[in-house]
Amino acid sequence: MAINFDLNDLQAFRAVAELSNFRKAAESIHLSQPAFSRRIEKLEEALGVRLLDRTTRRVNLTAIGRDFDRKVQQLLDDLDNTLLGIRGVAATRMGEVTIACVPSTVYYFLSQVISQYHERFPKVRVKVFDASANEVLSAVARGEADFGLNFIGSQEPDIEFHSLQEDRFVAACRRDHVLAKKRRVTWAELAEYDFISVSKASGNRLLLDQALAAVPGRPQAIYEAQHVTTMLGLVEAGLGVAAVPAMAMPGADHPLLVSVPLSEPVIMRKVGLIRRKGRSLSPAAQQLYEFFTAMKKKSGGNNKSAA
Repeated sequence: MAINFDLNDLQAFRAVAELSNFRKAAESIHLSQPAFSRRIEKLEEALGVRLLDRTTRRVNLTAIGRDFDRKVQQLLDDLDNTLLGIRGVAATRMGEVTIACVPSTVYYFLSQVISQYHERFPKVRVKVFDASANEVLSAVARGEADFGLNFIGSQEPDIEFHSLQEDRFVAACRRDHVLAKKRRVTWAELAEYDFISVSKASGNRLLLDQALAAVPGRPQAIYEAQHVTTMLGLVEAGLGVAAVPAMAMPGADHPLLVSVPLSEPVIMRKVGLIRRKGRSLSPAAQQLYEFFTAMKKKSGGNNKSAA
């Protein structure tokens, strides 16, 4: 039985499946709307099934259409993998990448990389799954995320860990706080002020508890939050001070917050990319992965805030 459709028809279908709108989908692949509609009709006729339910305002996939969409996406990803040596192929069509990450990497690190990636590949949708370190690791291991940004995973047998940088814990406080004038702060000094901590479910909390187990006079939390970003909001509101990864802190031009290196002891975490061993990434995911590694090369793998 001859198959009476081609790659262009599949790309048209993927575009409308992604955008749920014929006009926008036609524009995305530079076709007139009538020509675009003919491609979809040709595909449905060749398969003998209805792939889309059309209304005046929106297009929805049928149950068969949703299943077909998953298979077409995999087929196109496999094709791009074959052609990956030809640079730019991932930018010529739409795609999707899911990256899992710990929240402390989002605002002032991950966001920069995604912004640069979007400028280069504006058609690719990026989904960010921000969760605890263990949840990020599980999402990558189960294939729910293409890859992850984490500080655990280097000891997992089925996970490849690519180190990006060493991230030092710093004291976070307001600019009008007495600690803001110091060049460095000890953990004992930090304990003299109302202390804000992440909850025991946090990977950062586990890391700090282990590192400070034998340190006398360590800070005791007055407030607890689930995420580092919430802690910084409490610090900004003047409720206390916190110990956070330098990567999570805003730049030196922030009007209210400042970071001071913590010592006695100095506590570091190693942040890196995690992915499943023996599994190739889709072209779009591979491109984003390479953006992270390129940023490491530009920065020399060092976090300026942790110096």
